[in-house]
Amino acid sequence: MLTFLIKLLIKNPEDPASRSKYGILCGIYGIFLNFFLFAAKYVIGTLSGAISIVADAFNNLSDAASSVVSVIGIRLSNHAPDLKHPYGHGRIEYLAGLAVSAVIVVVGHNLMVESFHRILNPVDVEFSPALVIVLALSVAVKLYMSAYNRNIGRKIDSLPLMATSVDSLSDSVATGAVLVSAVIAHFTGLRLDGYAGLVVGLLIIIAGIKAAKETVSPLLGQAPDPEFIKKVEEIVGSSSVVVGMHDLIVHDYGPGRVMISLHAEVPGDGNIFELHDEIDLLELKLNRELNCHAVIHMDPVEVGNPVVDALKQMVKETVGGAIKGADIHDFRVSAGPTHKNLIFDVVVPFSVKLKDEEVKDLIQQEVRKKDKTCFTVITVDRDFTGGK
Repeated sequence: MLTFLIKLLIKNPEDPASRSKYGILCGIYGIFLNFFLFAAKYVIGTLSGAISIVADAFNNLSDAASSVVSVIGIRLSNHAPDLKHPYGHGRIEYLAGLAVSAVIVVVGHNLMVESFHRILNPVDVEFSPALVIVLALSVAVKLYMSAYNRNIGRKIDSLPLMATSVDSLSDSVATGAVLVSAVIAHFTGLRLDGYAGLVVGLLIIIAGIKAAKETVSPLLGQAPDPEFIKKVEEIVGSSSVVVGMHDLIVHDYGPGRVMISLHAEVPGDGNIFELHDEIDLLELKLNRELNCHAVIHMDPVEVGNPVVDALKQMVKETVGGAIKGADIHDFRVSAGPTHKNLIFDVVVPFSVKLKDEEVKDLIQQEVRKKDKTCFTVITVDRDFTGGK
């Protein structure tokens, strides 16, 4: 059904502008399915007296409300940049995902409270074939919802849809627990209704917390996707004028609203106008292929000098041996009659707890052990790609 609706309503699925249409369609479809499950479970739960089924019904009603929040969030996040928000409104979608997670946790808590009261005051649950059919159908529908939300969430990079996928999978497990408890109670007489409700509530809370963590992370400024970094490196490395790349920074202002900046090393003896033209083309290529806004700073470096190359290799090996995972860039040599100043930046992993001055002193000592005529002038950088 959803595939048919996508073909009917989204004329060009590969168009980036269709992203919000995917999200809104999934949200409205989820509202319909969740409300259907709520109505069916509420009727069966009320007639049978099963608190776990009624609780599960209201869980579906909260899922419908969450889908409403997701639809609104996706719709608002698609608004164009304006004077007060020049980077767009993409992060509203992250806030919508956080709101969905909060609703999930609150519903799970309320279900656990109600179920605890049922454990203290148990009642017999009326078992019927209709009860089994409704719960089994609910499990199947929720697994279906989890699958399509996950697939489309990955396709359009939507955290609210991914959060909904996790919640739907949790719901299917929870409803399965209710179904099993009802069957066991029917054949053994054990009153497990309240305990099943507790399981439902706990699973819902866990799903909500997990979804919240995934939503908060990009708001705080998480490291970019390694696959995205790899694509950037491949595109920049494909240029005939770039001999090195460093200081890559990725700013995420919401799906489809990514800004990147980086430094590209170019031959210092090249024609500045020709190099600048090549860098401009490289920025356009990044923008076009990765759907981002790229800014590249040119760093001229000396190439083809055997003395400089040998010193650079020596420093590179020294730094890597002294500090695990560290690397260098922007290497230059200022040579005099009695000594040489080696000027470079060193990229230090966040896992290294040394202070900047301690890093500089350690490298200076190790370089001097290999060549007493060398002094270092070091700028300490950190890797903002999260790759080290």
